[in-house]
Amino acid sequence: MAIKLTKKQKKRAFRREIELIELKLYQIELIKLQQYFEKTGRSLIVIFEGRDAAGKGGSIKRVLEYLNPKHCKTVALGKPTDRDTTQDYFQRYTVHFPAAGEIVLFDRSWYNRTMVEPALGFCSQEEYEDFLPRVSDFEKLHFNNNSKKEHKKKTILLKLYFSITKEEQAKRFEKRQTNPLKEWKFSEADAQMQDKWDVFTELKYIMLKKTNTKSNPWDIIRSNDKHKARITAMKLILRSVPNYENKNLELDLSLDQSVWLSGNCEEDNMKAERKGKWNYKL
Repeated sequence: MAIKLTKKQKKRAFRREIELIELKLYQIELIKLQQYFEKTGRSLIVIFEGRDAAGKGGSIKRVLEYLNPKHCKTVALGKPTDRDTTQDYFQRYTVHFPAAGEIVLFDRSWYNRTMVEPALGFCSQEEYEDFLPRVSDFEKLHFNNNSKKEHKKKTILLKLYFSITKEEQAKRFEKRQTNPLKEWKFSEADAQMQDKWDVFTELKYIMLKKTNTKSNPWDIIRSNDKHKARITAMKLILRSVPNYENKNLELDLSLDQSVWLSGNCEEDNMKAERKGKWNYKL
């Protein structure tokens, strides 16, 4: 039996088809970029951070979709084991760092200690305060200085923060609870996110202030529009290497200023908004 679509459904289906075509163009380019890493022996780490339901997982899925899984993987670590808690905090992440020619995408990273853990009481005040001063030195030790054209180290680090509004997060949480295909995504921690919105906001501001460095800056992606956020993430990854074999010079890699902004701009915006509005302390 043929399915009859309303005008609204047809319009949505057409828009979806256009988005898929656009997505494929950037996915093809990502394959070329992966081949560059394989041939040169360089490697890439991309951190996907942000509030729950901000679109990190969906973006990671699209980035990985057509890449060679032998040389590319995603890392999403669960709760630390008893053994993990006896080690240096960074150690549980460094074991997952890429070998030569590999790409690793972190679905949350060592930056858990700057937001999720202190907000939900998974670390102590002492552990939180001990961590912040160490991040920049850790990243300087392991990764390229992205502000310089000449790279001495082989691994590039990209830090992407997916920024969602409180209203959009609430909508996505509701869908997770009512859609049987997505209900597994909703957890006890998610239930606390709306109540702790201001706590996360303050922790995000502190994180940017302490870890948004010249050598390894943050890129902020406004992710209320999932498709635009995914395309922006792909553009940022492609922009990490100026030239590679068979690069499509006609593909638009410019950043939509309504979707992307630098970590510095986000920090300035939050500083202005912060005055007299929220000032959370652990």
